[in-house]
Amino acid sequence: MIVRILGIDPGLRNTGWGMIAQDGSKLSFIACGTIKSDEKKSLSERLKQLHEGLSEIVASFTPDEAAVEETFVNKDARATLKLGHARGIALLVPALAGLSVAEYAPNLVKKTIVGAGHADKDQIHMMVKVLLPKSDAKTPDSADALAIALTHAQHRGLAARLKT
Repeated sequence: MIVRILGIDPGLRNTGWGMIAQDGSKLSFIACGTIKSDEKKSLSERLKQLHEGLSEIVASFTPDEAAVEETFVNKDARATLKLGHARGIALLVPALAGLSVAEYAPNLVKKTIVGAGHADKDQIHMMVKVLLPKSDAKTPDSADALAIALTHAQHRGLAARLKT
């Protein structure tokens, strides 16, 4: 059975998204991109832009499941809070579409994709290209979103094997 997985890398300025298909152990690239919000608009308008963009992607690509990166806490509390708002949209849109939504810590994504929990963006992008040769991630955000989708594919398979 083919499962379509939407990976989301939330951000207020740029939210990356990536769609893959999983058929048993076979993974294939479907699409990816970045939703940008207008920095000149109010927070509520920017969140609306993210909501509309993600809603359009969910409607167009009809994923079966979604995965979202968890927020890491940084030194700038305001930036962390804004990221949390964007992450709320990233969790809400697929949930409103009736999808199950998994969450993964950034270090788990890096460890799953690269083998090290502190990999840099270039390493992630390179490994996404190795795992999904037809992928065309043009931004670090879309490459990260594909990495999140790949992480979900790996871990959902493990969970299914543990159940049986």
